[in-house]
Amino acid sequence: MIDRIAYDEEQCILIISFRDTGKYLYHDIPSAIFEAFCAAPSAGSFFNTYVKDHFRCTRDPERKRFGPKA
Repeated sequence: MIDRIAYDEEQCILIISFRDTGKYLYHDIPSAIFEAFCAAPSAGSFFNTYVKDHFRCTRDPERKRFGPKA
């Protein structure tokens, strides 16, 4: 479930925080996608239709990892 979204206009990165899995960065996102996302009646449906599997995605590099190091 999506907890919050943010957008870095300078780098064209959409930041999505998911409640269960943490923060992900979606690269090369046009500002129009972010604006439409904000106005969408269902964030989950919008994400699945227009973002997921359409843009390069990375996990938040500042995410703290717990447990043994591999």
